[in-house]
Parts: sequence; structure tokens; C-alpha cells
Amino acid sequence: MDDRQLQAWVESVSLNAFGIPFRHRATFNGRLRTTGGRYFLKSHNIEISPKQLEVHGAEETEKIIKHELCHYHLHLAGRGYRHQDADFKRLLHKVGATLYCQSLPGARRSLPVKYLLVCKECGMAYPRKRKADPKRYACGRCRGKLRLVEAPAATNNE
Repeated sequence: MDDRQLQAWVESVSLNAFGIPFRHRATFNGRLRTTGGRYFLKSHNIEISPKQLEVHGAEETEKIIKHELCHYHLHLAGRGYRHQDADFKRLLHKVGATLYCQSLPGARRSLPVKYLLVCKECGMAYPRKRKADPKRYACGRCRGKLRLVEAPAATNNE
């Protein structure tokens, strides 16, 4: 499927589910990994992840399109278009869209714990994925000073 076909699909879903035409651009964005799509407030355009279509199929992708169209139509109508707004949640339920898309395999990678900030007073350990300056922090338990140590190999979780 290319951008032209996606544009026609979004226009069709907009008319069928909302009864209002979609008058802006809908495109695929292959860089979207952790989200199924996004709506741009300034340009009113919509981007959809082609990976969602490949992995989860047309039915799940249509739910993502409906989700983005909820943002689109509510924003243009001057009503609550954000995820926490009651208008958004009502419209989402009415058209059969989902609040969150299914995750893609391998989309979220957890970095290993490489460092520990350890309290000099009580021994409380704070795992860190990145190096942190211990002078900038204090222990949350006893307010003691911290020291930075490299995490042992057994603590490195991925």
C-alpha cells in the first residue's frame, strides 16, 4: 500500500465512521516504532506506521486511523482532543477505535543497567543505565551522600 491508497482509505473511514470528510494529508512514516500513528496540530496531517499494517493487519490499522481521526475532528471542532479529555474518550468508544495500539515486536528495547548509585550511609542502591554525577543527588531514604559504582554483570538486565 502506498500513500495514495492510504489517503483514500483515511478519507473513506472519515466519511463512514464520522460522517465528516478528511481534508488534509495522510501518509505512512516508516520511522514510527512505538506508536501506531500521530496527528499534527498545526498542519492537521496524519501519519501512520506501515509496520502496524504489516504486522497486525488492516483491521488493527483501521482502529489506529480512527484514533487519529478522533484527534483530527475534535481539534478542528474546538473540543477536547487530548487522550485525557472526556470528548475524546466518548468519540473513541463511539467509532470503535482503541486508545493504544498493539506493540511491534522488538519496538521497545530495555538498556542494561550499567551503573549503581550507592548510598555511603545506608547502602541503598539506585540502578542507572547511564553514568550519573553522584554529587548532584542524595539518598532518598536517609539523605546521605552517594557514590557511583559499575554494576556487576549479574545485575545487568535487558
